[in-house]
Amino acid sequence: MSKIFFSAIIIALAAIVSLGQAKPNSEISRQIASLRMEKNLSLDFDKNGNTSRIKAVTDNFSDRDVQRSGIQAMNFAMGFFYPGDVLKSAPDPIMLTFWVLTKKPRFAEAHDLKLLFGDETVDLGDARYVSKPRDNMEYLNFEISRANLSRIAQTRDVKLRIGNFEFSLTPEQRIVIAEILHVSEVGK
Repeated sequence: MSKIFFSAIIIALAAIVSLGQAKPNSEISRQIASLRMEKNLSLDFDKNGNTSRIKAVTDNFSDRDVQRSGIQAMNFAMGFFYPGDVLKSAPDPIMLTFWVLTKKPRFAEAHDLKLLFGDETVDLGDARYVSKPRDNMEYLNFEISRANLSRIAQTRDVKLRIGNFEFSLTPEQRIVIAEILHVSEVGK
């Protein structure tokens, strides 16, 4: 009898600990509002599919970087889905998508992504590449670890090399990266 009682206490404690490490959508929404990031961060819940999505969208890269690469504009978005309306663990990896407005494809031949941290290069590999010429758009999709996103957010002068072109992250873009990491932390 005491073994059953002891087992029941262990199971109850484990349930309480695991509940304390989950984050409901209501709390995530409050965090987004308190950060004043509603322009860049969104939380959506699909009742029919019983899934939630957190998405972050940045402003465009600098005009200088855009002109140098021969495109019209480029920004990026990050996001992830999770079941239900409670985030139970921090997502890893996170989807990263570059949206490129261009009159002619610039990344069709070379669409790998490298993170340049001073003398160190982190190669994230080739994108899942999609071109929509009628819309003058290219999409480059990657998966990126929380560790790499955190490093980007904390590094003042990080550059991205996409294919043959380099782009410097703006301070605002780094803030958006830091904030999606912050709102998706669980149990801290």
